[in-house]
Amino acid sequence: MKRILHMTLGLILASNLSHAQLKYSNDIIKTGAEQTERYIDKLKGKRVALVANQTSIIGNTHLLDSLLKRGVKVVKVFGPEHGFRGKASNGTEVFDEIDQDTGVKIISLYGEKRKPSKEDLIDIDILIFDIQDVGCRFYTNINTLRDIMESSARYGKELMILDRPNPNAYLIDGPILDMKLKSGIGQFPIPISHGLTVAEFAQMVNGEGWLADGLKCKLNIIKNANYSHNMLYKLSVNPSPNLNTEAGILLYPSTCLFEGVALNHGRGTDYPFTVVGGPMYKGIYSFSYVPVSMPGRAEDPLYQDQTCYGLDLRNYDLEKLVKSRKINLTWMIELYSKFPDKAKFFDRSIHRQIGNIDYLSGDSEFKKQIEAGKSEEEIRKTWEPSLEAYKKMRKKYLLYD
Repeated sequence: MKRILHMTLGLILASNLSHAQLKYSNDIIKTGAEQTERYIDKLKGKRVALVANQTSIIGNTHLLDSLLKRGVKVVKVFGPEHGFRGKASNGTEVFDEIDQDTGVKIISLYGEKRKPSKEDLIDIDILIFDIQDVGCRFYTNINTLRDIMESSARYGKELMILDRPNPNAYLIDGPILDMKLKSGIGQFPIPISHGLTVAEFAQMVNGEGWLADGLKCKLNIIKNANYSHNMLYKLSVNPSPNLNTEAGILLYPSTCLFEGVALNHGRGTDYPFTVVGGPMYKGIYSFSYVPVSMPGRAEDPLYQDQTCYGLDLRNYDLEKLVKSRKINLTWMIELYSKFPDKAKFFDRSIHRQIGNIDYLSGDSEFKKQIEAGKSEEEIRKTWEPSLEAYKKMRKKYLLYD
């Protein structure tokens, strides 16, 4: 269970510098989990369940190990998509198990069930949610959080949230989900990049009435210390198997949209979400790479063992990305314009990996806009009214400046 981790760093967006120059700063931010003095006494004598994965850390130690060492009675752990240790591929069913190191029972919330049952919680006094999120609507941790909140509220359990910074908190962008397109990768009327920590999102869930049957969850939030939304947070643990680089995490709000088109976006490589291409671009782009099968990450990637040509974003200027405060649409527009058979660009039939672009974007007009050759500015104008309304609503739930 013990893990050797690199020191967590805070990337700070210095507001007093021109061009939003980024600076690194060590040991400025303290996550909720790290502030044990603020919550350990509240757990004494209680039966505790964790909602956790490989990102639930205090320094070099997993939260489960830390609490057990301090005498906290952890009865069970609930694991989200990718499993408790974060080793399962995206969308892969995860099964219940017993943790080999501690003997604690692990119940999967990404298998037969998606939320704890009454029986799961009957021997629990309090749940603790501590999972690192990346701030995107289609990243399923917020779905798990809502389900945990609903079960906690329905069965009269308190939910403690150990908050963590959102590495994409600077970015509030994308179309608001049309609830007619509600799916497993989009369940809330929020933009692609929502600009909230998980604790702030939990407050929004309660405040906007997004729990079933009018339920409200009793929350106990342990905030991040020394944190604001102007800070970019460099993760010390991969939040999922295919978000394994700083560039991938910051590019994710933009490049995950390529899951809805007939292109490989780095699955089957060591740099997912930072390259995009396909065999059809041979002679158009000079950069190339070959996706291969990677058990636990990409068993059957699109264009497996074929040479793909396209865009290499691994060295893209992340400072430029942050300064823009926008999802990058130019890559999608460019790759569509150069795609030889445009009728197949959004074709889902060629591989199971390709998702529905409508569900990913949350907007049935997005595909039509790309096909019609609309400019980035023209597309963005259609987002503005609902996006501005969201930003106003969001302010009610902020815990940080």
